[in-house]
Amino acid sequence: MSRYTGIIEAYRNRMPLAPGARAISLGEGRTPLIRLENLPRLEGVEAEIYVKFEGLNPTGSFKDRGMTVAVTQAVYEGSRAIICASTGNTSAAAAAYAARAGIKAFVLIPEGKIALGKLAQAVVHGATVVQIRGNFDDGMQLVKEVAETAPVAIVNSINPYRLQGQKTAAFEIVEALGRAPDFHCLPVGNAGNITAHWIGYSESAGLETAACAAYPDSWDFTGFGSVRKRPRMVGYQAAGSAPFLRGGPVKNPETVATAIRIGNPQSWDLAWKVHEESQGWFDELEDAEILATQRLLAETEGVFCEPASASSLAGALRDLKQCKIPAGSTVVCTLTGNGMKDPDVILKDGLTGLVQVDAERGAVERALLERLG
Repeated sequence: MSRYTGIIEAYRNRMPLAPGARAISLGEGRTPLIRLENLPRLEGVEAEIYVKFEGLNPTGSFKDRGMTVAVTQAVYEGSRAIICASTGNTSAAAAAYAARAGIKAFVLIPEGKIALGKLAQAVVHGATVVQIRGNFDDGMQLVKEVAETAPVAIVNSINPYRLQGQKTAAFEIVEALGRAPDFHCLPVGNAGNITAHWIGYSESAGLETAACAAYPDSWDFTGFGSVRKRPRMVGYQAAGSAPFLRGGPVKNPETVATAIRIGNPQSWDLAWKVHEESQGWFDELEDAEILATQRLLAETEGVFCEPASASSLAGALRDLKQCKIPAGSTVVCTLTGNGMKDPDVILKDGLTGLVQVDAERGAVERALLERLG
């Protein structure tokens, strides 16, 4: 039995990488596709709902899929350093894969708007962290300007190799189900991931897509088709950071879901092409809906995702209840990051539900029996 070594070697024949490019990998991919059993029944929806838990990648988010390919290509091209702007997850992945490759990582983060769990990852992996007095969109603009003269490779999702790695999640879903789902729901921030999934589903179906502009070079994927169907792609944003619902950039985005706190998505045009080709849609959710679904998923299914991730499931549940997604559909929701990335959201009101008793057997038993009913 061969040892699994990550998505590049698993799908090298479906990557536009040079044959001799050394894979910079941490064993990313092969994340579980979990069928929800309790939550749909409790919510009164009739659907086959799965969550693709990308929070079980090496650094705890889907960003690892894209970073392994972007860093592999950067090293192959001779880069000695990479740079990114980040709300947290990208910085964690970039720092880890740079450390793995033995190169430098520089990350720009917004002041006061990044979960400490994510920042800690960038720090411990040895990245140079630059905190700017501005938001993610300011950081992204600065990264593009700096890269024009500094000897660094950008590894944000404007790097087409990022999307090449992220498309592999769609491959895994098709392999697990034996088909494409009817609907695929994702959180949308910078919008690269919804584009990448559509590329992956298109390759799996051997079909053309206007999003192929994301390919680094001319790339013939028409021989890869194993299924003939693609899902409708649905993207959900936080109401305070919803440029796709506002028709243009949001100057000062605000949401508790920091991973999608992006007002000017870099994959704007490609995401709209995905919207059109898949006949999907974009929608928005209030922070309260997102947080309620995050807790509901954890309490009913044992899956703890970060707030931004929960927007995909929150939106899917709402659209099922409103019959926008028909009953009986097969729905996959991407959970982009692990809940341990941002535990402060859960603990902001303290340890609610904590029971304190004397260190006596009787006191403990009474506390248990009271709660068992």
